Amino acid sequence: MAKKIPMRMCVGCRTMKEKRSLVRVVRTEEGSAELDLTGKRNGRGAYVCPCAECLKKAVRSRALDRALETSISPEVMERLAAEIERREGA
Repeated sequence: MAKKIPMRMCVGCRTMKEKRSLVRVVRTEEGSAELDLTGKRNGRGAYVCPCAECLKKAVRSRALDRALETSISPEVMERLAAEIERREGA
Protein backbone atom coordinates (compact mmCIF):
# COMPACT_ATOMS: atom_id res chain seq x y z
CA MET A 1 0.00 0.00 0.00
CA ALA A 2 1.33 3.43 -0.99
CA LYS A 3 2.02 6.04 1.66
CA LYS A 4 -0.46 8.95 1.69
CA ILE A 5 1.03 12.27 0.59
CA PRO A 6 -0.17 15.29 2.62
CA MET A 7 -1.84 17.95 0.45
CA ARG A 8 -2.29 21.65 1.25
CA MET A 9 -3.99 24.55 -0.53
CA CYS A 10 -2.03 27.55 -1.79
CA VAL A 11 -3.61 30.77 -0.50
CA GLY A 12 -2.68 32.55 -3.74
CA CYS A 13 -3.97 30.30 -6.54
CA ARG A 14 -6.22 28.12 -4.32
CA THR A 15 -4.98 24.82 -5.83
CA MET A 16 -4.16 21.70 -3.84
CA LYS A 17 -0.51 20.65 -4.01
CA GLU A 18 1.90 18.43 -2.11
CA LYS A 19 2.85 19.97 1.24
CA ARG A 20 6.59 19.64 0.54
CA SER A 21 6.36 21.66 -2.66
CA LEU A 22 4.83 24.70 -0.90
CA VAL A 23 6.37 27.44 1.28
CA ARG A 24 4.85 27.72 4.77
CA VAL A 25 4.31 30.90 6.77
CA VAL A 26 3.40 30.37 10.42
CA ARG A 27 1.82 32.59 13.09
CA THR A 28 3.69 32.03 16.34
CA GLU A 29 2.18 32.03 19.82
CA GLU A 30 3.34 35.65 20.23
CA GLY A 31 1.19 36.61 17.23
CA SER A 32 3.99 37.39 14.79
CA ALA A 33 4.27 35.79 11.36
CA GLU A 34 7.47 33.99 10.39
CA LEU A 35 8.74 31.91 7.50
CA ASP A 36 8.81 28.17 8.32
CA LEU A 37 11.24 26.37 6.05
CA THR A 38 11.02 23.07 7.98
CA GLY A 39 7.21 22.90 7.85
CA LYS A 40 7.13 21.64 11.45
CA ARG A 41 6.98 24.75 13.64
CA ASN A 42 4.11 25.13 16.08
CA GLY A 43 1.41 27.62 15.18
CA ARG A 44 -1.19 28.38 12.58
CA GLY A 45 0.21 27.93 9.09
CA ALA A 46 -0.58 29.11 5.58
CA TYR A 47 0.97 27.80 2.38
CA VAL A 48 2.04 29.55 -0.83
CA CYS A 49 3.29 28.04 -4.09
CA PRO A 50 6.95 28.81 -4.84
CA CYS A 51 5.77 31.09 -7.64
CA ALA A 52 5.95 34.90 -7.67
CA GLU A 53 2.49 35.14 -9.27
CA CYS A 54 0.87 33.20 -6.40
CA LEU A 55 2.58 35.42 -3.83
CA LYS A 56 1.32 38.53 -5.65
CA LYS A 57 -2.24 37.16 -5.64
CA ALA A 58 -2.03 36.30 -1.93
CA VAL A 59 -0.72 39.77 -1.04
CA ARG A 60 -3.21 41.61 -3.28
CA SER A 61 -6.23 39.74 -1.87
CA ARG A 62 -4.79 39.80 1.69
CA ALA A 63 -5.38 36.02 1.77
CA LEU A 64 -2.17 35.43 3.73
CA ASP A 65 -3.23 37.91 6.42
CA ARG A 66 -6.69 36.32 6.66
CA ALA A 67 -5.35 32.77 6.79
CA LEU A 68 -2.97 33.61 9.63
CA GLU A 69 -5.41 36.01 11.33
CA THR A 70 -2.64 38.59 11.73
CA SER A 71 -0.83 41.16 9.60
CA ILE A 72 2.41 40.16 7.91
CA SER A 73 5.40 42.44 8.52
CA PRO A 74 7.34 43.80 5.53
CA GLU A 75 10.48 41.93 6.70
CA VAL A 76 8.66 38.58 6.56
CA MET A 77 7.24 39.43 3.14
CA GLU A 78 10.75 40.23 1.87
CA ARG A 79 12.11 36.92 3.21
CA LEU A 80 9.16 35.06 1.68
CA ALA A 81 9.72 36.74 -1.70
CA ALA A 82 13.44 35.91 -1.53
CA GLU A 83 12.71 32.25 -0.68
CA ILE A 84 10.22 31.96 -3.55
CA GLU A 85 12.71 33.57 -5.93
CA ARG A 86 15.39 31.10 -4.77
CA ARG A 87 13.05 28.13 -5.33
CA GLU A 88 11.95 29.38 -8.75
CA GLY A 89 15.57 29.63 -9.84
CA ALA A 90 16.37 26.07 -8.72
